[in-house]
Amino acid sequence: MTGTEKDPAAAARGSELASNFTQSLHYDRRLYREDIAGSIAHASMLGRQGIISEGEAKKIVDGLKQVREEIEDGTFAWKPELEDIHMNVESRLHELIGDSAGRLHTARSRNDQVATDTRLWVKSSADEAITAIRGVQSALVEQAERHVETVLPGYTHMQRGQPVVFAHHLLAYFEMLDRDAGRFLAAKRAADVMTLGSGAMAGSPYPLDRDSVAEELGFAAISDNSMDAVSDRDFILYYLFAASVTMAHLSRLAEEMIIWSSDEFGFIQLPDEYTSGSSIMPQKRNPDFAELVRGKTGRVYGHLMALFTTVKGLPLTYNRDLQEDKEGLFDAADTLLPALAAAEGMVSGMTVDAARMRSAADRSYILATDLADYLVRKGVPFRQAYIAVAALAKQSIAAGKGFGELTLDDFKSASELFEDDVLSVTLESAVAARDVHGGTAPNRVLDAVRNARERLERSKAEE
Repeated sequence: MTGTEKDPAAAARGSELASNFTQSLHYDRRLYREDIAGSIAHASMLGRQGIISEGEAKKIVDGLKQVREEIEDGTFAWKPELEDIHMNVESRLHELIGDSAGRLHTARSRNDQVATDTRLWVKSSADEAITAIRGVQSALVEQAERHVETVLPGYTHMQRGQPVVFAHHLLAYFEMLDRDAGRFLAAKRAADVMTLGSGAMAGSPYPLDRDSVAEELGFAAISDNSMDAVSDRDFILYYLFAASVTMAHLSRLAEEMIIWSSDEFGFIQLPDEYTSGSSIMPQKRNPDFAELVRGKTGRVYGHLMALFTTVKGLPLTYNRDLQEDKEGLFDAADTLLPALAAAEGMVSGMTVDAARMRSAADRSYILATDLADYLVRKGVPFRQAYIAVAALAKQSIAAGKGFGELTLDDFKSASELFEDDVLSVTLESAVAARDVHGGTAPNRVLDAVRNARERLERSKAEE
């Protein structure tokens, strides 16, 4: 072989690499419903507008429906060499109806086609995420309703701070998830703009009826700028951001479940189906599902940062880089939805040890703030009251006594303003005293539980 001749085997390997490197069928085939729906709407509009004959439009629509049936019944022959979902569908359509299939791509580019497909998918996936979030919220409300009177320590810096009721703690996650649902709704709205009719980048020379296509596909609006339409992936960033924040909240909840279910805390027991045993330690009940929720959070973060990096320096308009928008999107959804299902199952099925929670609160100094507030009500400036109670706590810790074990003389050693009624400062009085909107007083928390139920019902009706 001379220096100018090419190695046939190397050329074949290079050709195979090029094909494998650019093809996206292995992941974008899951857009088949959206792709076929968009094509049906597009073909129908072409026929109505007289751009192609109505007979050919009907032939195309019927063929597309057959393609969809073949995909769904598993008889469709996928061809990786055709690169993507769009070309696979069109190729099979040509086999079914002949040259009429070639008219489907009139007044359309794969650029506006894939953008429309992905927008349809994001809208649907955002709805799924919202539904799953509502499931976790419902589980939280159910548990909260049972624990309006259950007192446990509230923590800052993982140190016991003040007593709260467990329902109040659980409803904090309800609020987080409610914001998450709002972010997915924003992602859905961002995706709810149809790009078909934008062509490759400059629009179309044909008399398209874009509004009718948008209506048929369920879009609220059509894109206003063809260059922006084919290159915009903000709606995916919205979705990935919503998914990332939701995973952050689920990770926080998972972390607390891991801590609470440890022997050191013993506040809860997770359902058996959400734990596993050890390969060599028979006594273990490992919180595997909670750990995986926590662990998979970084995976979703990674997809958000990957897409940010992809779009950060792209010139207008479409660039092949944008093919990288879908794998991370799909994987984020495939990670998020099971994580939400796991969270709902763990919250619904966990067993709460209310006595253990109360014991943890009793064996601490979390009434210190209430004792300082007692002195404030006697006219002592808060900072002075703080210093007095801090000294009392230090003495009590040194003596190995809890506040509940102190005598009136012990209290008076810190301040002569302490009287008999200081002995009535208890966990119950402490939580009851936080009788403000948003506070941990049981009556306020009961109102919050009812309000959460109403918000859930209202959301389900609206969404």
